Amino acid sequence: MKENAVITIISITIIVLNMMMIIVLDIKNAIMMATMAEVTTVTMAEIMVATMAEITAATMAEVTGVTMAEVTVVVKDVAAVGAGCFNLINN
Repeated sequence: MKENAVITIISITIIVLNMMMIIVLDIKNAIMMATMAEVTTVTMAEIMVATMAEITAATMAEVTGVTMAEVTVVVKDVAAVGAGCFNLINN
């Protein structure tokens, strides 16, 4: 009888320990999932901010370059027209 009781107690102890291990693993997995989700979210936010900054900088540089080129052409055209008018008036 005593041997059966000891075997039963040991079996119950093993089952309880296994359940505790399963619970600990579940908690660890939940923490890992939450951590991964948070890291992913933060990383994605940082990447988005960096990408947007890069796109904005590139777009601004391009717009500035194109605008300056167009302004230069217009100024040259106006200067040419002004010079032509000046020549016509003086002749």
